[in-house]
Amino acid sequence: MKKTLGLIVGLILFDQLIKIWVKTTMLIGEGFPLLGNLLEIYFIENNGMAWGMEFGGEAGKIALTLFRLLAVGGIFYLLYDMLKKGPMNLMSVGLAMVFAGAVGNIIDSVLYGQLFSESSRFFVATAFPEMGYAPWLQGKVVDMFLFNVRWPESMGGQLIFPPIWNFADACISVGVGCMLVFSFFKKKESRAVGKA
Repeated sequence: MKKTLGLIVGLILFDQLIKIWVKTTMLIGEGFPLLGNLLEIYFIENNGMAWGMEFGGEAGKIALTLFRLLAVGGIFYLLYDMLKKGPMNLMSVGLAMVFAGAVGNIIDSVLYGQLFSESSRFFVATAFPEMGYAPWLQGKVVDMFLFNVRWPESMGGQLIFPPIWNFADACISVGVGCMLVFSFFKKKESRAVGKA
């Protein structure tokens, strides 16, 4: 359990350090290359769900944040129950990563509106202003990673993966991948036992 908690806390801290650094040093729309031209840091903020989709204005944003909090509670219960029954495996690592990623993005939604001033194309946000840019539960999620890999010009030259994402999103995606791999091999193993 301690290893899993360490993994979760480490991932959340790393996610928040990146986001706070980007939010307090960069303007919206500002970017620079990372890893040559393959990856770019490009600062945007996400008002709603994945890929900037929105859900019912202010009331929808509050409802979405509350739903996320309930979902994270459910994930934590599943993870705790799984670790009580057996040692850490790829499934529990994946679930821990999904949990950490979800919490990382929830922190932005719940707290950032009160902890920071507004980011814009002209002003860098400051931490702990007299008045934040949004009420509790209505903060924006900080996104900053952009894969700068394009289709060949003969196929239009567009970005292969255009969404801009953050470390928490990567944790969720890798975590889901870990769970799928674990499930695949577990299923294969049970088939092999059934045939024996």
